[in-house]
Amino acid sequence: MNFTPPPLDPTLLRKGVAGKISDSYPVASAAAADDGVDPAYRAKATEAAVKFESFFIGDMLHKMRDATRALAADDSPSKDRVNDDMLDMADNLVADQLAGKRAFGVADAILRQLLPRSAPPAAAPAVAATQNVGAPLNSGK
Repeated sequence: MNFTPPPLDPTLLRKGVAGKISDSYPVASAAAADDGVDPAYRAKATEAAVKFESFFIGDMLHKMRDATRALAADDSPSKDRVNDDMLDMADNLVADQLAGKRAFGVADAILRQLLPRSAPPAAAPAVAATQNVGAPLNSGK
């Protein structure tokens, strides 16, 4: 069984700019616009969350490249540090693009913490009522 990938459409490729998050991520959804949150705060929180996700992905890519280099044989091309600066820039651009698409969901998780929900889930009050929310963690209760 042979797999032939579809042809690459060059019109779908976008040039990245180092240090700039992709413009493809939505700043605020239309459904969340009426929840009473200041749009400027929403935009800043979204930008910060996406930048953190980009940092997280970039750091992970750097650590993976370092691990590959550490595990490579002495005569491996992975040991050559000639293009490290360009590879770091490429890792950062990939991280920016992935974060702009919210591929890992880190930004969404941060925004769930920072922004109020438009409608609380029905199961939340029942779960909170069964737990001793106000008790200290090590109280033994």
